[in-house]
Amino acid sequence: MDHVSTEKLYFDRKEYSNDLLISLYLKMLTPRLVEEKMLILLRQGKISKWFSGIGQEAISIGVTASLNDDEYILPMHRNLGVFTTRKIPLYRLFSQWQGKANGFTKGRDRSFHFGTQQYRIVGMISHLGPQMGVACGIALGNLLDGQAKVTTVFTGEGGTSEGDFHEALNVASVWSLPVLFCVENNGYGLSTPTQEQYNCKDLADRGRGYGMESHVIEGNNVLEVYTKITAITQSIRQNPRPVLVEFKTFRIRGHEEASGVKYVPTELIEFWKKKDPIEMYRAYLISQQVISSDKDFHFHNTIKKEIDEHWENTNKEKGINVDLEQELSDVYALNTYNAVPPNNSGTEIRLIDAISNGLRAAMQKFDNLIIMGQDIAEYGGVFKITQGFLEEFGSERVRNTPICESAIVSTAYGLAIKNYKVVVEMQFADFVSSGFNPIVNLLAKSNYRWGQSADVVIRMPCGAGVGAGPFHSQTNEAWFTKTPGLKVVYPAFPFDAKGLLISSIEDSNPVLFFEHKALYRSIRQEVPEEYYNLPLGKAAVLREGTGVTIIGYGASIHWALETLDTYKYIEADLIDLRTLQPLDTRTIYESVKKTGKVIIVQEDTIFGGMSSDISALITENCFKFLDAPIKRVGSLSTPIPFNGALEDQYLGRNRFEKELLDLIAY
Repeated sequence: MDHVSTEKLYFDRKEYSNDLLISLYLKMLTPRLVEEKMLILLRQGKISKWFSGIGQEAISIGVTASLNDDEYILPMHRNLGVFTTRKIPLYRLFSQWQGKANGFTKGRDRSFHFGTQQYRIVGMISHLGPQMGVACGIALGNLLDGQAKVTTVFTGEGGTSEGDFHEALNVASVWSLPVLFCVENNGYGLSTPTQEQYNCKDLADRGRGYGMESHVIEGNNVLEVYTKITAITQSIRQNPRPVLVEFKTFRIRGHEEASGVKYVPTELIEFWKKKDPIEMYRAYLISQQVISSDKDFHFHNTIKKEIDEHWENTNKEKGINVDLEQELSDVYALNTYNAVPPNNSGTEIRLIDAISNGLRAAMQKFDNLIIMGQDIAEYGGVFKITQGFLEEFGSERVRNTPICESAIVSTAYGLAIKNYKVVVEMQFADFVSSGFNPIVNLLAKSNYRWGQSADVVIRMPCGAGVGAGPFHSQTNEAWFTKTPGLKVVYPAFPFDAKGLLISSIEDSNPVLFFEHKALYRSIRQEVPEEYYNLPLGKAAVLREGTGVTIIGYGASIHWALETLDTYKYIEADLIDLRTLQPLDTRTIYESVKKTGKVIIVQEDTIFGGMSSDISALITENCFKFLDAPIKRVGSLSTPIPFNGALEDQYLGRNRFEKELLDLIAY
């Protein structure tokens, strides 16, 4: 391998005291001995999986030892030394690996997939890349708080191929965020060697493309790691900026133990075993008479005894108490709705103005609210919803972003970890596909996994009817309504839009807030000027009748109103859901039991959409009250066309009238 130079590691103790030298040794020795214990337990079937960092301890220890305890660090699979250096009690780590209650995820996630605010550690998800953006958000929070702190994030050489890596580096560079990006180049991404992963000499070279300082460090030399990273972190605190560091090292065990290392040439493993960071550093300390062989033997026995004691304590711990109510309640962070009713009738404004007013009112109320998105600052957003916000709230709180949806959502999550509220504007709801992963895997699962709320609202300008074609017209709420942990809001009127947007921002859970573009300037209503909110999960009954229940949301509500205005004899309960998750099933069931007939209308295509689930719920809970089959109306099962005539044919608006009349006549 081109980065292999010599079997010899050269240590320079500089002016370091013996105590510091020994401390670094013990910090490396602890995770090594823990790992050796875990590998035995793995073979005995007492833990389920293991990702080994043997041979790479110098990186985790050298980096973590250079940081202050109140600085966040975002590790990966092979960074056990981060957790032990931060002095997490071993019994808690053992409980985590066994899925017991004293772990950090209540048995809901495994191995190193956990975070803890107490120890300023944010755990990874298996998708690797989003971790980099989360670090950007935490670092941005530090800057906004006026704190001279470094945020450190790890990835492997394989992770540098992911788009999230490049997006995060670009964001960090453009915003001068104090992030230390650590790349552990350990030779293989699972079984794929580095020459099949990238075509540059050093991964550190990638930093240059983003205008970023970068370094290459010998990853098996703990003194070199500690010395150079200490200097870098001190410099970042004084001059906030991102720095990329590539650590040259090697993974001498499998990606995880079950995968083995048959794909690695034997001579390569043997070469790197000779560069074992602990063995070579031990030999150096003995040669310098910092420790003796007897002292080293004592260190080993003391640490092993501690490991065994903690393991025994973990074994005595009872298993997880399976509590169905707690499992369900922990999907969302606890949120107390404090009603703020409107005090006057207000002024007639458009839907787009109501959204802008609601966002402005929230910005005025919450000093910790940050809004981010493409072109939202000077330009005011493509729909001008944030026009004037930059002048009123300043560039720190109203932030233009590069075109990188995934990194910005991850950054928003990082800000939430720092107790900020965030509103992210997707320029068009269609573009959320580029940020899908952090929404459904970071935001949605955060509270369930480790009790960390994800206080992020994602605004979603959506919908057809404006001739915008396949990539600017989708109403893609069904992508998210099935994901536990997300809330989905979809107003049809200005009054609701303002009140529900404010409630979404107040809520500490992640919310997808859909705004139909065709309604922006076509629907007007009196809206109070002052701050008010509306409860999420509560539908509105717009009209009442005993003949049929019509259920819809967004633009489809206006299709129903037009039809009812044409056929005034139809006595209908018209339910505007307003919130799709949580869903107001009580209002739905009460209406169905009264009318006996149901038609559900949506702009989205039928299969897999909201109407399908609502129909199933009604069938399961109200079947004996039905006097006719449930009708569903939606758009054609095609992408959304650009041509006006094709778009009109696509939409379910014209089919709704016939289906409603057929149902009435059934």
